[in-house]
Amino acid sequence: MDKIDFQILEILKNNGRERASEISKEVHLTVSTVIERIRKMEQNGIIKGYTVLTDDPQVGNDVTVIIEASLEHPKYEETFMESVLAHPNIIACYYLTGEFDYILKITCRSSHHLEEIHRWIKDQPGIRKTRTHYVLRTVKNIYTSLPKEDVTDKQKKNK
Repeated sequence: MDKIDFQILEILKNNGRERASEISKEVHLTVSTVIERIRKMEQNGIIKGYTVLTDDPQVGNDVTVIIEASLEHPKYEETFMESVLAHPNIIACYYLTGEFDYILKITCRSSHHLEEIHRWIKDQPGIRKTRTHYVLRTVKNIYTSLPKEDVTDKQKKNK
């Protein structure tokens, strides 16, 4: 990966449907070279897929919550992860250090729907405890981030 690959990724991150011809103008390469670079990043698993970011309330998901979940024993991890992967309302899951083992981001239609999902989570084998946080407002929601020079890195260079 070089600087140009990161530029191409940044463009695709902002618009996954951007045409190779437009990308080529921005990165100053031929269209065929841009297509080949994108194809290589797809083949190498750097680009895992393309998706759409939606406005949750406009598509009927009025409730967003973060649920922390703790398991009784590591023997339940595989089953729990399989269940999480299969549930369509769990849109992100992270394995953690600390008091809780997992954090789940969930979007759903209503508080009643959330109650059903919460009950389903608590019914999973090995769940010891959960903690739920209602999201009042989304401040930032991007699907992916790319490495960039951090503000603190810039400050270190200037010293």
